[in-house]
Amino acid sequence: MAGLSHRQTEILTIARASGRVLVEDLARRFEVSAQTIRKDLNDLCEQRALTRIHGGAMIASGVENLAYEARRFVAADEKKAIGAAAAALIPNGCSLFINIGTTTEEVAAALISHEDLLVITNNLNVAMLLYRYPRIEVVVAGGAVRRADGAVVGSTATQLIGQFKVDYAIIGVSAIDEEGALLDFDYREVQVAQAIIANARSVMLVADSTKFTRSAPVRIAHMSQINTFVTDSALPAGIANICHSRGIQVIEAMPKPAADVDEADAGEGANAPIPIRRA
Repeated sequence: MAGLSHRQTEILTIARASGRVLVEDLARRFEVSAQTIRKDLNDLCEQRALTRIHGGAMIASGVENLAYEARRFVAADEKKAIGAAAAALIPNGCSLFINIGTTTEEVAAALISHEDLLVITNNLNVAMLLYRYPRIEVVVAGGAVRRADGAVVGSTATQLIGQFKVDYAIIGVSAIDEEGALLDFDYREVQVAQAIIANARSVMLVADSTKFTRSAPVRIAHMSQINTFVTDSALPAGIANICHSRGIQVIEAMPKPAADVDEADAGEGANAPIPIRRA
């Protein structure tokens, strides 16, 4: 990109490889102050190469998702905490859908000690995690496998989902906009997610706070269709208000202290986060 310094170009290369960059890590790597790194990140955000998140930045794209392996590095600790908190809400002896996503995989990983579960999934990674446990029965949706991430998408997968009525749906999304729309990138994946929502008695959204700073072009559903939202920290005010007005249970898996706010996140007024409930 034109006009970038050598350090900014390197920062962008790191972000493209791992999905996100953190101010403290970059300051140590380049042996400069955190303030200098924040200026670099702000410059890259002005060119729409990155999007600011708490403590750093991530690759910005509104039409194409990050590579699946790179997404594993984005908010990895937060996703693990979300997975544990979500799994704790799932009782033994129930049935559930789990859709594609790195966060939903963390939920699956936290379910391995559960007993007498029936898991229907279009996520081959989830199936590989769970099939070896004798007290968990796994059903994999049929259809074409997306090479990029092991998702089974398309009409065949959607039809199989429609044959079940389960207790819980565990869904992940690529983005959540300020009006509460749940968004993703692939319309075929969205069709499966919509079928999952329609055929579950209770829907649990699992998504970390970076999803509030992202955009994606395809609408899955609205927050009002969710029963429980498990995230890592306090919600933006608009989303918190939607959850409160709709009676959505909100679980914060990694609540941050009030003072732990990055300089770039301060002073957002009506968009400032509102805490709901700690895990």
